[in-house]
Order: sequence, then C-alpha cells, then structure tokens
Amino acid sequence: MLKKSIYLSLTFFFIAFVSKFSSAQNDWQNNPAIEKKIDSLISLMTLKEKTELLHASSSFTSGGVKRLGIPELVMSDGPHGVRMEHGRDWEIDSTTSDSATYLPVGITLASTWNKNLGYQSGKVLGSEAADRGKDIILGPGVNIIRTPLNGRNFEYLSEDPYLAGEMAVGYIKGVESNGIGACVKHYAANNQETLRGKINVIVDERTLHEIYLPAFKHAVQDGSVLTIMTAYNKINGEYCSNNKYLFDVLHNEWGFKGTAISDWGAVHSTEPTLKHGVDIEMGTELANGTKDNPDYNGFYLAEPLIKFVKKHPRYEKYVDEKVRRILRVMFAVHKFDKKRPEGSRNTPEHHKTALKIAEEGIVLLKNDYGLPVGKKADMPENAVVKTIAVIGDNATRKHAGEGGSSQVKAEYEITPLEGIKQVFGDDYKIVYAPGYKPNKENKLDSVLMKKALNVAKHADLVIYIGGWLHNIEGEMWGKYRYDAEGHDKESYEFPFGQTELMNRLSDLKPMITVILGGSFAKTDKWLEKSGAVLFAGYPGMEGGKAIAEILAGKINPSGKLPFTIAKELKYYPAHSIGEYPGNGQNVIYRDSIWVGYRYFDKHPEKILFPFGYGLSYTTFSIDNLKLKKKVFPSGEPVKFSIDVTNTGKLEGKEVVQVYISDPVSRVVRPVKELKAFEKVNLKPGETKTVSFILDKNAFSYWDPESKKWKLEPGDFIINVGNSSQNIMQKAKITIK
Repeated sequence: MLKKSIYLSLTFFFIAFVSKFSSAQNDWQNNPAIEKKIDSLISLMTLKEKTELLHASSSFTSGGVKRLGIPELVMSDGPHGVRMEHGRDWEIDSTTSDSATYLPVGITLASTWNKNLGYQSGKVLGSEAADRGKDIILGPGVNIIRTPLNGRNFEYLSEDPYLAGEMAVGYIKGVESNGIGACVKHYAANNQETLRGKINVIVDERTLHEIYLPAFKHAVQDGSVLTIMTAYNKINGEYCSNNKYLFDVLHNEWGFKGTAISDWGAVHSTEPTLKHGVDIEMGTELANGTKDNPDYNGFYLAEPLIKFVKKHPRYEKYVDEKVRRILRVMFAVHKFDKKRPEGSRNTPEHHKTALKIAEEGIVLLKNDYGLPVGKKADMPENAVVKTIAVIGDNATRKHAGEGGSSQVKAEYEITPLEGIKQVFGDDYKIVYAPGYKPNKENKLDSVLMKKALNVAKHADLVIYIGGWLHNIEGEMWGKYRYDAEGHDKESYEFPFGQTELMNRLSDLKPMITVILGGSFAKTDKWLEKSGAVLFAGYPGMEGGKAIAEILAGKINPSGKLPFTIAKELKYYPAHSIGEYPGNGQNVIYRDSIWVGYRYFDKHPEKILFPFGYGLSYTTFSIDNLKLKKKVFPSGEPVKFSIDVTNTGKLEGKEVVQVYISDPVSRVVRPVKELKAFEKVNLKPGETKTVSFILDKNAFSYWDPESKKWKLEPGDFIINVGNSSQNIMQKAKITIK
C-alpha cells in the first residue's frame, strides 16, 4: 500500500512538474528547463520502464510508463492523409468515423514547385492528425526517384534532392505548426520496393551526401523535424535501422535531437541497434501478437535489451540517450500539457487546399492542339465539338484507399469523369466507355476496346484518362500491384493493353490524353497524335475537378515535372550505368551522382520531357539577370535578381529555376544542379522581379578525401530558366 502511494505521488508530482515547464514547440531542441525535467524523469525510471518506451505497444503506438504518467506515442501513416483507424492489432476499426482529407500524393505536390503549398499540405495533415488523436504523422517521404519502376515513387517528391528538401521543409513546418510531429522517411537509399527488406545498397560516400541524404539533412536542419524513420534496406552491409554511418551523420554531423523510428519490422538486432540505431522499434513482433498477448515482448529492444544491459551495465547510457530523445518529442507534441492546438478534419478549407494543390500539380506536357477544350483558334472548321467521349478505367477509378500504408478513407473522391460532367455537362454531351479493365493477366479486353472505339467514332473529341493504378481489387498486399508499397512495376509500359487502345483511339479522332500514376511510361504513336497530354500523378479527392477545370481553361496549368521522362526505360541511369534491382543480395549504385537530369544533361537526346518542364496557356519571358557584383569572397552570400514577364493573354504562374554550374573542378561535377526556385503569379503583361540569395552550400561538393563539403574557389555559372533544358539567362561569377 505504501509502495502504491509513493508511485501515485510520483505520478502527480511529475505531471505537475512537466506541465509547469512545457514550452512552445520551437523550443523543443534547446530548452534547459525541459532537459532538466527529462534528467529527473530518467532518474525515476527502472530499466524495464525505460525499455517500454523503446518499442511498440500496439500496431501504431510506442510504449509509455503509466506509473510516471508517461503516455504512449500515437502514430499514423501518411503522407497524403491520415490513415484509417486500426485497433491495437491490425484489424480495421469499423466503429469509428475515420474519414480524412485525401490530399494529392507526394509526386503531385512536388509538381506544384510551390513551397507554400508544401506548408499548406502539411498544415492540413497536422490538423487532421490532431483531430484524430495522433501525435506523429508518418511523412513526408523524400526518397530519391532513381528508377521509374519503383512502386512507391508516387509518395516521393523528386529525383532532385534540393527540390525534395525544399518541399519537405514546408510540409514539416505545416504539420508541426499543429503540435504534431512529422516523420521524414525512409532514411536512406530506399529507392526500390523489390527486395526492400534485405537488399544491400552499395553506394559511395559522395553519392550518399550529394544525392540520397540532402533532403533528410534539409528536413533536420531547416525543417526541425521531430522524428525520422529508417528504411528496410541495408547500406554498405548494415541495415539502416542500425547503420553506424547513417547514425553518426544524423546525430554528430547534422545534430538531430529528435527520435529515430524504425519502419515496421525493420529492426534485426539488439546490441548494434542500442549503440547506433533507432530509438523506437516498431512492428517487429506485431505479426505474432494476438489479443491474448498484447505486450509484444519479442522485440529486439524489449526483453533481449534488458538481458543485455543487465549483463553489460555500462550500456545503459545508450538506453538513457534514447529515452531522452523520445521524451523531447513528447514535450514537443504536448503529451504532458493541454497546449496542443485543437485539430479539425474534412473542413471546406482543407478540401480547398486539396483542390489548390491538384490545380497547380497537374503538368501540361503537350498542347499542339486541343486545350482549352473549345477555345483553340486553330481547330479545323468542321471540328465543332458537341460530343465528348471519355475513355479509360482511370476516369471512374478511386485511388484513395489503395497503394499500401498510404491508404486513406476519403470522405469523397471526385473522379475525372465526375469532374468533366460537372464542368462540361451543360454545354456538351458526355459519353463514357472504360476501354480496358484491370486484370491479373495484364491483357487488353478486346470487347471493351471495341465498344470504346465505337463510342469514340461517334464523338467529336476523345479525352483518354488512363495510366497506372495502385493495385487490382483484392490485391492490396498481393502480387498484382503497380504504384504500391512492397512491389515495383514489372514493366515500363502502361498495363492492360492501354498502348494499343490509345494508338487505335488516336487514329480515330482528336485526342486529349490524361495520365494518372507515379511515373510515365513507354510511349508510342499515341503521343505524337495526341493534341494535348497531361500528367496528373494521383491528384487527391478534388483531382477530378482540377483535371476538368484545366481541360476547360478555368485553371491555367502551372505544374512542372519533378523528374525526367526518358524515351526508353534503358536510358534511365539506374538501368543504363547502374544496377536495378540487383542480384538478390546487392544493388550497386554505379550511376553514382548521375541521377535524373544530372545524367540527362550529358545525354539530352534521350529525354522525352525534361526535369522542371511544364507548359502553360500563356507565355513567359525570363530576362535581365542582375548581380549585386561579380566577385564574391568565399562564404559571402551570392545575391542576384531576375525579371519574369507574362507575355501572353492569360494570367498564369511560372517557376523560375536556378541551376549552378562549376565548369572547372578537381572532381567531376554535373553540368548543373538545381539550387533555388520560386513560383510567380503574373497577370498578362505584368513583370515581377525575383531575388535570390545563395549561400556557400549552393556551390559546394562533397569531397571524398576530406569527407567534408568543400567550396572550391573559382568561376561558377548561374543558369536561370523554366526547365533543366530551357536555360534563358546565364551569368558568370567568381568566388575567391
């Protein structure tokens, strides 16, 4: 009885103690008062209690210490919507209201090239996570798009680490403005889903630091991200969950003070993970857990850890360090006070944000003829559009609840066909035929194709809406997946015979092509014959409306590609000079730093659509590049400005892209690298001056000899344009 009273007293003391000293979220990393309270709390905890914090207590919670009033941390999958509710096991909870705003996915968000929309996306996610009682949203995903076959590319942001990092920072700050922790993932080099649980990525240090780590560094140092999730794969022989090199970089080089969380089931050891690995082990034994055994004591960081530390007491300091990092995050997400902002969910404002991201994230790749519908002056005289045929399974397919752990239970999802009917239905006759059907044989249905061709024959205009999907019905985690977790695409060709269908349709009538998915694919004559082509990614719950608005000219498209589209799969550097998917044990990144446009800048003949490319219904000029001066001392910021003018007849947005070249260097460097960008809205005839400031990082490379970032004095070229292949202004500067 006395012992129980002491425990209760300690609990009440601690709650009062931490409530008094809880602080604003921005202070979570360097708050002496909080560190003092953490010291006091750690001193009160037994080894077993400390260990309870280091592993899952259910499918999406890590453990707490009830005696001391330390609650569980509650997590939810993202990264484009709060995942549907699970019980403490993996069973879907059908008794609760868990619908959420289904935002455009990562690849569509990145296509906006709008940092403010990154923030707004995160703000929606954080608010909805708070409303659902979550502490951490598991996003954003910043893994580099290395091959178009990666099944999870749709969740990621770019082939370029700078663009990925900039969009992620806004997202993180938006999430954490709600008192919710973001979790940047998957650290690191998780660039394929095939064999992700065991593949060993062999990659050199320079490539890691210049390509695969910068977005994470950006998230840590500029985004102040609270948590980071490790990847399933190995890097240079060690699993990411206990990779000494990765954790030395994370803690010692970047100064990360938050919590490292494993991906579910990605921990494989006790001692290495304790010394230089994740702080929280999630998922490892959940597959063996039952309702009768809710404690899940089989974790590497549970009973095995206790036994190891009792045998080697000096290692308890590593336990304390992990507990400290976890408690810091708990303070930051207001687990010990009532100061977290109240969340909201499925509000009109949230849905407007989803629509805005979709509108700016859809990329117009081609517009020789066709868009906006009914407004092209060069339409043939006899081509009066009265009937529009909408063809394609993706015109009616809903994607929110598919794709793996990023699934969302959307309150609604406007399909492209629904959007087209809403926008065009009063002025045009809309007819629909699927044309193809997803099937396990991956074949074209000749009956459906014949019906679609007949519908198209009697229409004035064809809008084809196809591309990829996440998975065939009933195959969420099975074999038949395309844009989905745990599985890569088997082919760089649109599935279910779509290429033949698209070719046949384009022979019949003027065709507008809308592609949904996490990548493009091999093309054929349909591309040449299509009057217009759009890439939409997966544009979220308002995506169908956004597509229709762009087709009708109510929205001027402004999306830009966050990845390069090559003419053939064999041209992508992972396939031409690197390795993919490896030999079953190892995959060697022989492509080194030559990822995406860094490679294609040397081989422009292999490009179909370049990185940073996207058309508008208006035109722009970029000129008058002005430098403050031409010679800069090393370390002094480089300042310059550029004028952007809308030279067309419609209001629109242009993305000013700044690339840096180092013509002479002691190491081989890319032709140019993206180091700044800004999206500008302009009325017809309007000019705006955009200013940029570049620090020394924009001109540095990772030196493999000194193992540090190095700025080599000399001449550099500032390149400004609206895609990686359309540089419109250049200027030479000298850094002494």
